[in-house]
Amino acid sequence: MKLPKLRELKEAIRALIKGPYTSEFPRVAHKPHKNFRGQPKFNQDKCVGCLACEEVCPVGAIDHIDITDDGGIPRRIMVHYTDTCIFCGQCEAVCIAEHEGIKLSDEWELSFFDRKNESSETIEKELQLCEICGRSIACKDHLKWIADKLGELTYSSPTLYLSRLKSLGIVDENIVSVLKSEGRSDRVKILCASCRRKTTLTTEE
Repeated sequence: MKLPKLRELKEAIRALIKGPYTSEFPRVAHKPHKNFRGQPKFNQDKCVGCLACEEVCPVGAIDHIDITDDGGIPRRIMVHYTDTCIFCGQCEAVCIAEHEGIKLSDEWELSFFDRKNESSETIEKELQLCEICGRSIACKDHLKWIADKLGELTYSSPTLYLSRLKSLGIVDENIVSVLKSEGRSDRVKILCASCRRKTTLTTEE
């Protein structure tokens, strides 16, 4: 039998006196290092639903679902799949909301029993729809973010300034246009890019 080395004896004696080297988890909660990259978490108040994080995610762990036809408030559901995520941090790096819309946390204990219902995290953001075709344009928070960045230049875009005025409660939601020609008289509306082009090129008689 090979005798232990002096270093090994020293380590064994130190462990007996000072305690084990391993953490005391699960009896005591483990505190990860400050640079630890844990599960990304959406921030309901900061996220604007711009989908930048979805675009850069290398494994497709971020997705979205736009719901516009269920009779309720049009909304975008942002989804993060924990079981797919590799915690690379790209989502946080490209977040336009000062890197606060989605942020890496220190959560590392992510085990679950029900993969179907527990392996994802969701938040909902209200959508702005085109007033002609009804397709989604962007989340209202995203349009507000753009308007805040552009400042007075916002007034060069009817979609942006009307969205801003609606958020301030200045535009009456009950006003219904008498003329629906989908021509130039409809340009001063909240429109998607396709309808904006159509109304611009249409000549009214």
